[in-house]
Amino acid sequence: MQPDAALRRLFREMRDMYAITGVTGQVGGAVARALLAQGAAVRAVVRDAAKGESWRAMDCEVALAGYDDEAALARAFTGVDGVFLMMPPDYDPAPGFPQIHALAERFRGAIERARPGRVLFLSTVGAHVAEPNLLNNARLMEQALGRLPMPIAFLRPAWFMENAAWDLPGAREGVIHSFLQPIDHRIPMVSVDDIGAVAAELLLRGWDGCLVQELEGPRRYGAEDIAQAYAAVLGHPVRAAAVPRGQWEALFRQQGAHHPEPRMRMLDGFNEGWIAFEGVPRRAATSLETALRRIAQRVA
Repeated sequence: MQPDAALRRLFREMRDMYAITGVTGQVGGAVARALLAQGAAVRAVVRDAAKGESWRAMDCEVALAGYDDEAALARAFTGVDGVFLMMPPDYDPAPGFPQIHALAERFRGAIERARPGRVLFLSTVGAHVAEPNLLNNARLMEQALGRLPMPIAFLRPAWFMENAAWDLPGAREGVIHSFLQPIDHRIPMVSVDDIGAVAAELLLRGWDGCLVQELEGPRRYGAEDIAQAYAAVLGHPVRAAAVPRGQWEALFRQQGAHHPEPRMRMLDGFNEGWIAFEGVPRRAATSLETALRRIAQRVA
């Protein structure tokens, strides 16, 4: 080992170490960057070695582990002060969420074998809601992980502001077609950068027992607000148009969905107000316009 590499490794071993799943995505990447900015050491958990190279260049450890490999996950979670855990997205779950049940058992098994200092799971607003909908996946995961013997936190953020990246092509043409409706109905939203900052803060600070932390942005927004924010960012008028509820199933099936009902009911929950926070959420600072400006700059 070269002297410089040995010194970097020694310095890394002197710092608290956190294993981050989903590090190549928006939220996991935001958590890792926030931890690095605070001087912590990061172990980037990736399925593809090539995708870990950019994190290795930032002096992170890289662990290879797929979500389907409990033994590899256990190795990735061993010897760390904390684990940031998140599920891969699944907008078309089979009835009964069999994949989530299997993943929860693998996560729980890996963590029980590895015994990290603490675990923070990226959950969601509405994870406590029993009404059948797509977000039941987080409810099931919370139930499985809540039995772990170490401190466990469930971070329940609002609707991601960055979901509006799907609306950017339409906004460039002057109209966004939204499933959030009525278009003036506002729901809690939050930026992924704020989620990353709060997750890093919790991991570094620690907690006792089981913690639920809900999180939203500075105010609530709807489809009309997304259109207005894009208008300000792009410099031309943008309007919002609601996609009729009766067209949703056909649209989702055209997109390849086999089981669209959970996603449709999730959208109903936001639109009808029964997907909401269980308690009083923490407020973050990033505005919708700031988040959409970042999206437009990345895709420019």
